[in-house]
Amino acid sequence: MSDMLPRVVLLPKRARPFYGRHPWVFAGAVGAVEGDPADGAEVDLVTNTGVFVARGLFNGQSKIRVRLLSWDADTRLDEEFFRKKILSAIGLRDRLGLNGPGKGCRLVFSEGDGLSGLTVDHYDRWLVVQFTSLGLAQRRDRIVGILEEAIRPEGVYLRTEKGIGQLEGLPLVDGPLSGGPPPGRIIIEEHGLKVLIDLAEGQKTGYYLDQRDNRQEVARLSGGRRVLDAFCYSGGFGLHAARAGASEVIGVDGSAPALALAQENAKLNELENITFHKADVFDDLEQRVGRGEKFGVVVLDPPKFARSRNAVGDALKGYNRLQTMALRLLEPDGILATCCCSGLITQDMLEEQLANVAALTHRDVQMLQRRGPSMDHPVAVGCLETHYLKCLLARVV
Repeated sequence: MSDMLPRVVLLPKRARPFYGRHPWVFAGAVGAVEGDPADGAEVDLVTNTGVFVARGLFNGQSKIRVRLLSWDADTRLDEEFFRKKILSAIGLRDRLGLNGPGKGCRLVFSEGDGLSGLTVDHYDRWLVVQFTSLGLAQRRDRIVGILEEAIRPEGVYLRTEKGIGQLEGLPLVDGPLSGGPPPGRIIIEEHGLKVLIDLAEGQKTGYYLDQRDNRQEVARLSGGRRVLDAFCYSGGFGLHAARAGASEVIGVDGSAPALALAQENAKLNELENITFHKADVFDDLEQRVGRGEKFGVVVLDPPKFARSRNAVGDALKGYNRLQTMALRLLEPDGILATCCCSGLITQDMLEEQLANVAALTHRDVQMLQRRGPSMDHPVAVGCLETHYLKCLLARVV
């Protein structure tokens, strides 16, 4: 069956990652393209000697020339293929008890679920879909139909990722894919806390589901302590800490809409021990250091600093500055939660950075936990880039 499709031929000695089931075939690994496939078309990936490796979707406009989806020469990427993949992903979340009415859950995690370029989040009775692959975006009606059959949502809303249109040649705009627009804000429950989600205007798909369990763990360490939640977005870590009995919680973020949502979340949960401040987080932390403020817990959850390999150096400088100020703000026996969502920054790099900062600030730092994303964000062992989120919990003596 594989000889019926156009073929993407690898350069010599470039097949090993793809035999290992890495899904991204970059242009630099491609020796030739046979059969003139259209962008988004199904193609076979073969070695320079013509041996079948895998099957995927082609895009001549993208640096990722092929996104691999199957390693079986007898499997076509038809509607039945996508149905099996999507239902398998949903089945995992059902078994984990994360999916259902009133909950927030990532149903499909792109490469983590073997569907490179597709993200689906489930908020109560609504689905939010993101396409970062032209080939899957072209099949959106088919994919939405499968999701509707499986979930029966009130609606499916499309969110686009900044810059992806240019990278992939994706002519998409935010809006409903089925049903009407969501009715204002939606409420989900997370570990007993009510959280307002703005599907149309919120960051990402409306919320950061990947930090679900990390927020609960930080809250467990926050009782009776003064907590600083830097880059707090809609309340996140701070709300959970306040509910867990923190003496005082201060959330800082640069986004006025995010902080307005955070205030509403605090009111919704009747939390009075939390306040929010709009400021540049770097400047705010620097000023607090200058005033000699102290906290029992400091949370650093910044946005992605490194979007390309060229940005890694500057990103590490940013983490260095944040961690240095955090250690100066922490009282003895304080807790630091430092997070990184830049896939290009490895856990080893983040830990080395923290060790350097500990030496610079003359503090003893004990690593308590090395954490990652919640279980609805599974890591594909053949594509370790899916382990993008790192959360280090440490005691600062």
